[in-house]
Amino acid sequence: MTNCPFCQADLAIVFENRSCVAIFDCNPVSPGHLLLLPKAHRLDYFALTEAEKREMEDLILKSRVYLAQHFAPDGYNIGYNCGIAAGQSILHCHCHVIPRYFGDTQEPKGGVRGVIPAKQSY
Repeated sequence: MTNCPFCQADLAIVFENRSCVAIFDCNPVSPGHLLLLPKAHRLDYFALTEAEKREMEDLILKSRVYLAQHFAPDGYNIGYNCGIAAGQSILHCHCHVIPRYFGDTQEPKGGVRGVIPAKQSY
């Protein structure tokens, strides 16, 4: 894809498998924030092949081991933004693996529900 920053960039790969790579997010939410993406251009999670989905899952598990060894987080947020309305800003599928640390936010309750701030606390 000629205008895709992930397809055009010379990515600094942290680790990979056959069809997917892990890179550090260039605008990290927290120390160790990783992005997992398929090597082939795919719009979002729903465009992945079944094999790519399995390989993404493999990298999620590898991410946990890597982050535990190098960053020692207290928790994780893992997620895909699918579509512009959901906050997807780069239209190449990518999964965020965000290490979380006690004290990185005043109130972590609700986790990913915070994408709609009024719905985070319940």
